[in-house]
Amino acid sequence: MIQKVICFVPVLFVSNILFSQAITVKKDYARIKGENLEGVSIDIDDSYSNVNSSFIKYVKTLGKTKQTSEYITLTESTLNSKVYTLPIFAITKEKDKTPQAWIGLKIGDWPTQDIEEINQQLEKIMYNFGVQFYRNKVQVQIDESNRALQAVEKQQQRFVNQTRDLTVKLEDNKREKIQLEKAIENNAVENVTLLKKIENNKKDQDSLQIANDQIKKVIEMQKEKQNKIK
Repeated sequence: MIQKVICFVPVLFVSNILFSQAITVKKDYARIKGENLEGVSIDIDDSYSNVNSSFIKYVKTLGKTKQTSEYITLTESTLNSKVYTLPIFAITKEKDKTPQAWIGLKIGDWPTQDIEEINQQLEKIMYNFGVQFYRNKVQVQIDESNRALQAVEKQQQRFVNQTRDLTVKLEDNKREKIQLEKAIENNAVENVTLLKKIENNKKDQDSLQIANDQIKKVIEMQKEKQNKIK
């Protein structure tokens, strides 16, 4: 586990260094209901599925939506605290294998005096979506880094605890070693004492055996003396 964590950290570090994203909102067209409608779009550096799902969720926060397999129609939109009832269209598409989020309108359906204002609002919408998307993307990296940090800290704590346990065992071993060395020393002294006692015991046995033999001789002599008395 520790090797996996160590290998994972440089990958996170490199990916964070390399990640830098400029958000550029550009005028663009999209095919809606057989017509090329004017709007704005941004290129998103990610997979189409991620961009599509994120953009759908984002558009739904702007007002009442109706979704088809090709596009989203946004009505009763609230943009910069102002409500617009005319339809706004949103779509996710790909251009040169780059996912794009697009939003726009059918200019003919809108009052001329509102066109400039609504276009400015659409540009802000797309810019804010880009900011939100990439911030969320970085947040995923932050979450991954935090998990890696927690894993490293967990491993650090495990080794700290292991070092503490080993230190305790080492101290116990030192005390046991001292006790064993003292026991060996005492054993050596006791061994000498026992050998001396055995030697003395043998000498005492030899002395008693001599006394025993002498007493037996005296008894024999006394018996012989007794037998001579008539």
